[in-house]
Amino acid sequence: MNVLVDLGQTGRLRSPDREVLTLARTLAAGGAVTALTHAPRAEDVAAELGGYGVSILYAPEGEATDLSLTDTALLDAALGESGATLVLGPNDAETTDAFARLAVRHSAAVITDAVGMAADRTVTKSVLAGGYTTTAAPTTDLAFVTLAPNSVQAEEPEEGPAPEVKPLSVSVSGAAATVTGTREAPASSRPKLTEARVVVVGGRGVGENFSLVEELADELGAAVGASRAVVDAGWAEHSAQVGQTGVTVSPQLYLCAGVSGAIQHRAGMQTSQTIVAINKDENAQIFDIADYGVVGDLNKVIPQLIEALRERRG
Repeated sequence: MNVLVDLGQTGRLRSPDREVLTLARTLAAGGAVTALTHAPRAEDVAAELGGYGVSILYAPEGEATDLSLTDTALLDAALGESGATLVLGPNDAETTDAFARLAVRHSAAVITDAVGMAADRTVTKSVLAGGYTTTAAPTTDLAFVTLAPNSVQAEEPEEGPAPEVKPLSVSVSGAAATVTGTREAPASSRPKLTEARVVVVGGRGVGENFSLVEELADELGAAVGASRAVVDAGWAEHSAQVGQTGVTVSPQLYLCAGVSGAIQHRAGMQTSQTIVAINKDENAQIFDIADYGVVGDLNKVIPQLIEALRERRG
C-alpha cells in the first residue's frame, strides 16, 4: 500500500504528526511512504522524516498567497506525483477541509476522526460523544483518513536517510481569500489542549480560584481546560473550553476538578483513556464515567496533590 501523509503547515513534527507517520509506516508494510508539507522551508521537517521510512517529501516552491485553495491544490499535486491509494493526516480543521474537497473531486472515500486503522483499511471510530465504537471500510481505491490525537502510540524514529525533497508548483483559479497579515500566537510552555497527553480541567466548582487548576497542570506538564460555565464566567479563555460547544480531547489522563459532568461536557472528553474526578458532590454525574473519583473539597484536595507531586519529584 502506498501512503501519503499530509503534514499541513508544520515546520517541525508535532505529536499528532508522529502518530500519523507511525500509522503510515505500519500500514505501508513495505510500500512507499511519502509526505507533504505546506510550509515552503522544508529542511527542518525533512531531517526528522527519514526515521519514519518517508522516501519523498513534497513541498511548495514558495509562500502561498491565499488560504484553502492553495492547500487543496498542493495536496492534489502531491497525490498525483505519489500515486498513493491512502492519504493520512491529523484530525484538524485545515486537513479535514482539504480531504473533503479532494474526496469529492476524486470520488473517493473520506473518514474523519479515526482512532485506529488496520492493514485491510478497516477504520475504527468513536461516535455519539464516545458512547459507541464503530468500524468503517472505504469501498473506493483511494481513501482519505484523518487520525484523532492520542489514538496511536507514536514510535521513536529509527535511523534512516532524510527523504528527497521535491518542490511542487501549483496554481489556483477562482476567488480565494488573501492573507493580508499574520502574527504569532502568544507563546506558552503548556502543550496544546487538543494534542496533550495529560489535561487538567476546572469546572464551576473551582470558582474564581482558577490559578489552582493551572498550578496543578504545570506540575503535571499538562494542558489546561475548562467547562463552559468557567468560560462564560470569564475565568478562562474560550479556547480552553472542553465539550460539545468547545473542543474534543482524548488524552491518556484527564483530571477534572469541580466539573459536574453534564452530557454537553462529557461529549468532549469521555474517550479519554483514564479519567480522574474531584468533586465534593458524591452524586455528581462525572463519577459515572470516572476511573478514579475523589469526593472532597477541591480547595483542600488539589493543594495536597500538588504537594505530593513535588515531594515525589524530590
